[in-house]
Order: sequence, then C-alpha cells, then structure tokens
Amino acid sequence: MTAISLEQVGKVYQSGEVSTVALEQVTLSIPMGELSMLVGPSGCGKTTLISIATGILTPTSGTVTTLGQSLASMTDTQRVLFRRQHIGFIFQQFNLLSTLTAAENAAMPLVAAGMPLAKAVIKANALLARLGLADHCHKLPKQLSGGQQQRVAIARSLVHDPALIVCDEPTASLDGKTGREVMDILRSVANHPQRAVLIVTHDNRVYSFADRIYDMADGKMVGEYTHETYLHKES
Repeated sequence: MTAISLEQVGKVYQSGEVSTVALEQVTLSIPMGELSMLVGPSGCGKTTLISIATGILTPTSGTVTTLGQSLASMTDTQRVLFRRQHIGFIFQQFNLLSTLTAAENAAMPLVAAGMPLAKAVIKANALLARLGLADHCHKLPKQLSGGQQQRVAIARSLVHDPALIVCDEPTASLDGKTGREVMDILRSVANHPQRAVLIVTHDNRVYSFADRIYDMADGKMVGEYTHETYLHKES
C-alpha cells in the first residue's frame, strides 16, 4: 500500500481579494517501508503539503489518499480520529508537558484514545527502554537533554503503533551527533513494510538517511531523487 498519494493537488489561501497559491498541481506517491524526505526553501509549500496529507488542511483541488483512505470523504471528527489512530507526529519543538514525566508524556496518545494512564505508562516505559531511556522514564522534561527530549517525542509518536510518522524539522535544534542518533532511530522505525516515515527538513546533514528525497520550489514538486543523486545534484 502507498502511504500517501497526491494527484494534482492545489492549495490557495484567500484573504479578502488577495489569493496566495501555496501548492500548484502537486502529484507524488510516498511508499510504505521507506524514509522519505521533503526538502526545499522556506515558503515553498512543504508544511502545507504535509498538513493536507494528514488531513489538517483540505486542498483547494486534487485528490489525497493517505493509508488507503480518502481524507476528503471524512468529517472533521473522522479525520481527527484517523490521525489519532494511524499517524504519529514529531516536531522541531519537542512539545512535552513540563509537569509530566517522560513516560507520561510518551503515553499521551494512548490516554487520549481511552487507555487508563497506568496501563499506558507501562507500554510507554517499554518503548522508552528500547530508545535508550530506561533510566529516565520518571524524569521531567527539564531534567533531560535535548536529544533525550526528542527521543521522548519519538516514543510519543510511536506508542500507538501508527502506520505513518510525519516529522517537521526533527533535527533542526540538535547538534550533529545527537541529530544523527535521532535519525538512526527514525531510520530503524522506517525499516518496516507496514510503516512509512516522512520528514520535512532543511538539515542537509541528514539527507543520507533518506530512501528518497522530494524537492519542492514555489509550491511545485520539481524532482524526486535518491539521496545519492540529490547530493550529486547539489554538488
């Protein structure tokens, strides 16, 4: 199954009589079992694209299929439930709740889905241990390094076993070594036939982790590459 399929997708923002084209006839197909990256200059439409692909925004034109589902056919409530069940999100800002422990933060998607907190924390503890944080489960975010906090955010995105992980600049606020450690984790997560990882990034230090790279400019898709061919293009 294809993780995300966009066909001739356009998005126009309207403010009074002013129209701003964010996406123009974008077509792409992102496969399962791979780590894909979406790159391009600021303002080229990357965030709009992933917002449409995950049902946060609706397109002005075109069709969107995510994990085999047509998002346009869903109600707002159904799209929220779909994201909660099937998609995990990781952001540049870790967005951890300061008064909750690492395990409690990681357990939040399960709690939101109705699982009792104690049971959800047990599952979160096991996942954090797999990510090298077994000794940090009971710590608050302020007691963790940036890289550790990002691992908690990764655990939070994985705890409900989603088929799609969407990351927006997950390494931008990390040093090179920590960023590579985070990408190693995401790389291993993507190595599963029933899961896809899509990363929006400006961080050229991590391009080598991609199975394929989609290049955007001015709201359009301008190229699809392996990381080797993209790095050759840039050199």
